Amino acid sequence: MSTRQMKSRDRIVRQSFENRLSHWLVAISTFVLIFTGFGQMPMYARYGVASLPGMAWAADYQLTLVLHYAAGAVLVFAVFFHVLGAIVNSRYGIMPRKGDVKESAQIIAAMFGRGEEPPSHKYLAEQRLAYAFIGANVLLVAVSGIIKVVKNLPGIDMNPTFLFVTTAVHNAAAVFIILGIVGHLAAFVFKQNRALLPAMIDGTVDREYAEHRHELWYRELHPEPAATGGAPLDDVPLEQSA
Repeated sequence: MSTRQMKSRDRIVRQSFENRLSHWLVAISTFVLIFTGFGQMPMYARYGVASLPGMAWAADYQLTLVLHYAAGAVLVFAVFFHVLGAIVNSRYGIMPRKGDVKESAQIIAAMFGRGEEPPSHKYLAEQRLAYAFIGANVLLVAVSGIIKVVKNLPGIDMNPTFLFVTTAVHNAAAVFIILGIVGHLAAFVFKQNRALLPAMIDGTVDREYAEHRHELWYRELHPEPAATGGAPLDDVPLEQSA
């Protein structure tokens, strides 16, 4: 039996390379933006961060500004790449749906041993809500950030009130992103969610996990042989999921 055949029986492709690339570009650029954003206040010299070995650069305003702009450019590219890929490939499974709030409450309750989780599609209801929350704030940060960059260009004069509101939105959205990231990472405290971690590395999840926790998605990938005249599950090759 070949390695690929063995893998096809144990793992299911959950995330495409494009999804993983955009995820990590957003994640890395966001962390750089958060770190350099605090550096613009400035606070690293004041609170001793710049005194740590190898961290003197953190107190260099011009350097952190350049890094902030560079990370912002990567974030904008990643968002554009992600949205374009979703449209071209018709991948909308992560978008919130009616009833997600109620379903998320059921999933969270089940994690604490109260009841059972409802059957789920490729993404859990709570994942769809988290995507919408973080995604909306990332867009706010990106758009307000572009405005803040443009206002620094020679010959550009913007209304002070507009700039004040833009800065307030930028900072508030950044705080919400930090809270969203904390919540996103906290989800992996629960053992049930840890099976999803490999999907953002090699793109796959355990077949048995998918069959039991993402039952509706699994049925889409593997219609009942009796209903379709298809082959048994063990003969299905490693699938490329949407």
